Amino acid sequence: MLRIHFSAEDLSRIRLAPGPDPAWETLLSLHVLASHDNDIGMLGWRTRMRGSLDPSARPLLRLAPPRGYSPDFLTPAAGTTCTESGIEAILSTPRTQLRTDLATLGQEQRLPSWADALAQGDPGALRGLGSALRRYQRQALEPHWTQITSAVDAERSARARAFLSGGTEELLNSLHPAVRWSPPVLEVAYPHPQDLFLQGRGLFLVPSYFCRGTPISLRDGSLTPVLVYPINRDAHSLTLDQTAYAPGADTLARLLGRTRAATLLLIADAQDATGGEIARRLDISPASASEHATVLREAGLIRSLRVRNTIRHTLTPLGVELLEGPLPAGFGNGARLDAHC
Repeated sequence: MLRIHFSAEDLSRIRLAPGPDPAWETLLSLHVLASHDNDIGMLGWRTRMRGSLDPSARPLLRLAPPRGYSPDFLTPAAGTTCTESGIEAILSTPRTQLRTDLATLGQEQRLPSWADALAQGDPGALRGLGSALRRYQRQALEPHWTQITSAVDAERSARARAFLSGGTEELLNSLHPAVRWSPPVLEVAYPHPQDLFLQGRGLFLVPSYFCRGTPISLRDGSLTPVLVYPINRDAHSLTLDQTAYAPGADTLARLLGRTRAATLLLIADAQDATGGEIARRLDISPASASEHATVLREAGLIRSLRVRNTIRHTLTPLGVELLEGPLPAGFGNGARLDAHC
């Protein structure tokens, strides 16, 4: 249980992030990428990213294990919606914090050989970290940033309505099912016991698209207090932009049409997708899902097998071959991460 202790002054200093925080979305998306959970809403994104992740970005996975501690310096507590400002804040982390955070990580897992140079603030190591973060954000987040922003904006509007209808109590109680306001303490379901005393600093609330399970906070209680919590992303799936990660995606979308290309990719990800699953994840009607599947089947790209009352779709060798090829440089139709810098 995480217990966040408020004073009257803290209650007047609750702030809500103005939009998605690139640093937190980067860290939490790395957790999703390395995890093996059954979050169907992230399955397609995770599958595509695992198959196409830029090698220079792979070291980030060693800094962000899906369970346990991730270094606090990867998510600067000030919070920003500008990717470059966030990266600069990370690279400006004091050496004492670099050493402390990486030593804490080293207590839970074996650190790679380059971690020592990073802990010492070596300029070359910091440049490498900055380059890895920029490449990863461009590949993993930027193509979907419009949808991520839309989902976070919807959550912010919902919290504003909660505050207007019931004040601070309703705002805090409505954050997430794992959160309960028991004045003067905010109780959060947490994997280990932790007490956070705000002491007049207030609390910075960060709604996150890639946060999964329960809300999280920084390990170091001396840093600016923050609570990052999962939003409801049911109506804001990344599925329609999965073509951004498919080899030959631009050509595939022009050849098949964007929704049909997304249907083919979904079938590839799910391996035996049903018509109902296609309709739900692409937010289209069952009749439309059936029509797309029929066209793909007639083109020899998928095969369909009836199992009792359900039809399941899988790729044919031709469908697999069509999805192979080089990743087109610069593909993506989402808003840029740094659009509001």
